[in-house]
Amino acid sequence: MKANKNQMLKTGDWIKGKSQDGELIVGYIESLDIPKGVVKVTVVTSDNNETIGKTISVLAKQIKRLPDSKVTNKEQLLFLIDLALSTGDEEWFIELSSKLNSMKQLVNGK
Repeated sequence: MKANKNQMLKTGDWIKGKSQDGELIVGYIESLDIPKGVVKVTVVTSDNNETIGKTISVLAKQIKRLPDSKVTNKEQLLFLIDLALSTGDEEWFIELSSKLNSMKQLVNGK
């Protein structure tokens, strides 16, 4: 499914956009309904605190896929690990923890 900037969307993508009520949201895609052009998004941050943590439906044309993050330091990794824990994304948590351990090994010279 394509978003408003002709980007291909898929389950697990991080997005930003507006809900059907006009609220700003950032979250990740839980599922796609391609024929209807609707995406179910789990909201991680929003200007409406009641929406945070909920899965809502939004039109694909109202969202934009966020670019993959390029983690460059320990603080960014720790933040993303916390985010992976709060969203229950075990696979992402393991991936990030592995990166953190590799970074620690480089620093320690092992």
